[in-house]
Amino acid sequence: MSIPKVSIKQVKAARELLGWSQKDLARHSGISEPTIKRLEARDGEFGGREGSRFGVVAALKAAGIEFSNGEEPGVRLRKGRFLPPD
Repeated sequence: MSIPKVSIKQVKAARELLGWSQKDLARHSGISEPTIKRLEARDGEFGGREGSRFGVVAALKAAGIEFSNGEEPGVRLRKGRFLPPD
């Protein structure tokens, strides 16, 4: 499965849309909280190991996040999707 290229800003915006902390993202993605903190401390494209990127992006998508790329990168909550309970 291909991992879409997303930026650190998109990951942070997605967490904000969901009302998730870094701890919440760690729990939902199976990635350690220190790894999430380290990855989010950078700027630019969301990096790290492929498994970490996949886990984070998959968790956000499963919660209803859609990433848009291209000329206007962004995030949005999938239409008809309600925020998951925490």
